[in-house]
Amino acid sequence: MKAVLFENYGEPEVLKIRELLKPSPKADEILVRVHATTVTAGDVRMRRADPFAARLYNGLFKPKRVKILGFELAGVVEATGAVVTRFSPGDPVFAYAGFGFGAYAEYACLCAEGDGGQESLVAIKPEGITFEEAAAIPTGGTAALNLLRKGRIAQGDKVLINGASGSVGTYAVQIAKHFGAHVTGVCSTKNLGLVKSLGADQVIDYTQDMLASNGLQYDLIFDAAGKLPKSKCKPLLSPGGRYVHVGMSRKDRIEDLDFLASLVARDEIRVVIGRRFSLDQLVDAHCFVEKGHKRGNVIVQVVEAGA
Repeated sequence: MKAVLFENYGEPEVLKIRELLKPSPKADEILVRVHATTVTAGDVRMRRADPFAARLYNGLFKPKRVKILGFELAGVVEATGAVVTRFSPGDPVFAYAGFGFGAYAEYACLCAEGDGGQESLVAIKPEGITFEEAAAIPTGGTAALNLLRKGRIAQGDKVLINGASGSVGTYAVQIAKHFGAHVTGVCSTKNLGLVKSLGADQVIDYTQDMLASNGLQYDLIFDAAGKLPKSKCKPLLSPGGRYVHVGMSRKDRIEDLDFLASLVARDEIRVVIGRRFSLDQLVDAHCFVEKGHKRGNVIVQVVEAGA
């Protein structure tokens, strides 16, 4: 099978295409033929070993535990391990791969009964969504959903979402609206139209507006970009207001994947795909994401759509 490996930390050019043997699933695993994956901030951080904690996890000087990146995927089950009962060959699935990564390949083995964290989360892909859409749900979608829940979002809340045009932010805007909130999205000039189209009641151009000077206050502030510290948010919070940010811990569940996919299948939220690359273009995809200005999700097509 074709896979993209990194055997050294560093710039995108450390990613190299290799031919490997197709893996065989263990007793509790499924073998998935990968149709689509993504490039996330987590992939970039692991490749660069930045923060340093990545080296403590994956090898101090060179990658040891993870050599194939790819945090999320969608594809078709090709084989199942001896004790697997939830899935059968031919099932379309989408998954968070866990800290084993592994989606930058034509095939990947995933724990069928994982519960997130170190292990995978795997769910059946509904008929109403594409493999590309499904591949982009597990990381950004679950982060937005569970951090909004952590912030105790409620109907009628005034919610400010910083970084509203990124992967987490585009989901957060739509999910907050689904929960009945009044949503203000903060993004750059070029993305104002996108965020408005996702249902934001108000959009703020961070290059032009100073948040603290508009006099508004919010019940919940969600920093989906990781660039708005709580100290700067205090004047913007109403009495009893809450603050959450993308770096907070959370517990994702298979039920979250099912819930988000059902919303996409019913056209209640949409998956924003900013760019598409092939597996052969993975270096270019990482270069693009590393610039820090991506809109929504960056898709990597492992199997060409329609093939």
